[in-house]
Amino acid sequence: MDEANFPGPVHPEPASGFETLLWDLFLRLMDVPGDRVEAEILDAQRRLCRALDLDRSALWQVLPGEARRLVVTHFYDVLQDAAAEPVGPDGSVMRGEDRHFLLSGGSSIAKHADASGPFPWITQHVLSGKTLVLSTLGDLPPEAAQDRASFARFGTRSTVIVPLRAHDDVLGCLSFASARQSREWPGELLTRFELIAQVFAKALARARTEKQLHTALDDLKRLRDQLQHDNVYLRNEVRERRNPSQIVGTSAALRRALELVGQVAPTAATVLLFGETGTGKERVAAAIHELSPRRSRPMVKVNCAAIPGTLIESELFGREKGAYTGALTRQAGRFDLANGSTIFLDEIGDLPLETQTKLLRVIETREFERLGSPNPIHVDVRIIAATNKDLTLAVREGRFREDLFFRLNVFPITLPALRERPEDIPLLAMAIVDELGASMGRQFDAVSPTSLLALQKYHWPGNIRELRNVVERAMITSEGPVLNIELPSTPARRPGSAPLSLRALEREHVLAVLQATGWRVRGPRGAAVTLGLPPTTLENRMKRLGILRPNKKLP
Repeated sequence: MDEANFPGPVHPEPASGFETLLWDLFLRLMDVPGDRVEAEILDAQRRLCRALDLDRSALWQVLPGEARRLVVTHFYDVLQDAAAEPVGPDGSVMRGEDRHFLLSGGSSIAKHADASGPFPWITQHVLSGKTLVLSTLGDLPPEAAQDRASFARFGTRSTVIVPLRAHDDVLGCLSFASARQSREWPGELLTRFELIAQVFAKALARARTEKQLHTALDDLKRLRDQLQHDNVYLRNEVRERRNPSQIVGTSAALRRALELVGQVAPTAATVLLFGETGTGKERVAAAIHELSPRRSRPMVKVNCAAIPGTLIESELFGREKGAYTGALTRQAGRFDLANGSTIFLDEIGDLPLETQTKLLRVIETREFERLGSPNPIHVDVRIIAATNKDLTLAVREGRFREDLFFRLNVFPITLPALRERPEDIPLLAMAIVDELGASMGRQFDAVSPTSLLALQKYHWPGNIRELRNVVERAMITSEGPVLNIELPSTPARRPGSAPLSLRALEREHVLAVLQATGWRVRGPRGAAVTLGLPPTTLENRMKRLGILRPNKKLP
């Protein structure tokens, strides 16, 4: 080969200088950050070639997931020291739109070229983890004819190729070569090359690990961003899907009920809302009022189950001063306050029979008398009543007036239980998080997908009220930006047992909560709070389900 194609000779450093160089390379490559490994390896190749008067050095790597393939990733040639063309930090020289490693002598090799084509025998030898020493091309065996021809084409006369090992894996190989002349490779120098290869291998392995870590991290960031996006979408959906009085949901069951709300709201008709405890009857009543011509005045609410029977009449119709012992002042009743507006009578099934009679008169005549006064008072009040009881059964048993039931049941609307509209649960949960977050001073970016899925699978005997309690407890105990929600425990069932009826499933759940709370029904730690039910409702439900307190009997 014509040596005129080579730059002037590079004189090797003395032995002491070479040892210093090795230590410097070791120290730099042992601690270099992963994103600097590429540049440091190329610099090390350049310095080693100059120190040993070598013409070129190549680093070939096994691509992840391609254990039998070697590609060239780093290349240094003495031509780069005198190249007129720009040389990139990885040793590549730009040739138009292609990236090639230029070789002294005029040839080139493409970046990421596959070694198995030009060097099939060398590739197999290197991947077996063996060092290869060629003082001349004649040292190659006959079966390496393709490899010999490729070396000759690239102008290589003598080379040493050392495998890169890390954790018993071959990551690739590092080669040093002479293109101007053949040369011997002393054993001491081979030992140093193998040490250098070990340092290169560890640096490359560390860089790969850091890259993979950044890629776990990138995936986590994408998942976090996706989770935040999903929850932003949920929040937007909550805002868009809020009906009057902040009713949240898009399920077919809820839409059917809301269609009826839209039909009856503009009228003055009496409405009777049916639904289990916690299904949102009060909010639906508020929606009917807000969509009615009476919305300019506030709706008046009365919980018939929360007021003692002895006081319910005066609460509804008012009293005069001295009407009974302790009545020291005149008091307007709820019907007085609701004149020109709407009155919502919740838990109407708990109204005493005597008061039912007076309510029936108000509905029929729009008149009532205050306690202690014979003078009738005329009112214009729209009535919306609600119950979680079977009023037809109460009528048969004599606990509810049949004529009052007919007067109230002008336009019945049944609200679906939460278990009948699981697709609404993510929206409801997010709405509750947003609502409570402001008052609690806590903010959550998202509800974990696992929690949302579990919420949808739970049967919710306490409906939305129980969901609200569960979410609120989770907001108190959770740490971090993602809310994880723990559901109330339910009793384990034997594998293969027959499916339970809804009543049996409800009984199991109520019984489990009672046992967990030590059979305490009332109070902040009682079962009623856990289930999201009023204590009286829970006691009635216990009777209906045949649940007996230990050592107690049903009346």
